[in-house]
Amino acid sequence: MAARVCSSRKGKALKKVSCVKPRSLRRISDAQRSATTSLPASAWAIAATARVCRRGGRIGLANWKPDGFIGALFKTIGRYAPPPAGVQSPALWGTRRRLDELFGHAAADIAITEKNFAFRYRSPQHWMDIFRTYYGPVHKTFGALDGEKQAALTRDLLDLIATFNVATDGTMVAPGKYIEVVITRK
Repeated sequence: MAARVCSSRKGKALKKVSCVKPRSLRRISDAQRSATTSLPASAWAIAATARVCRRGGRIGLANWKPDGFIGALFKTIGRYAPPPAGVQSPALWGTRRRLDELFGHAAADIAITEKNFAFRYRSPQHWMDIFRTYYGPVHKTFGALDGEKQAALTRDLLDLIATFNVATDGTMVAPGKYIEVVITRK
């Protein structure tokens, strides 16, 4: 999940927020870009975010946890298509340790609230069809594999869903752990 920086002057909310991608982000393919947080340029993004956020200002993030459904999904697809050298799992941003490493130098406070998002689909196969078609990391991983490995990845992902699925009626309801983060700038 990506961060957005918002500021206000004299308590007035901004009416327009624009996001600019650094050039290094533009050159990275969709296969390498599972989230802004996983890019080698994330150190640049952190420094820029801290620089433009005024003292006492807040930076908000929502990050998947490594022990949740999406964290396990990243681990599963990583066995089939490891990330490029130097790119860490975006799920690491879902840990206090990583947030302290990244933002501790600029933060007066890092408040974390654990949350759950329920992934709801008509069936595990419906989730597979949607994520295989539209979710970048899954879509690109399938595209990079031959037929035999695609079948193996499909089995592994359906097993993953079975591990997290709390529905008993043939549908899919998988809780996805994430953290809501509010960083207050020094």
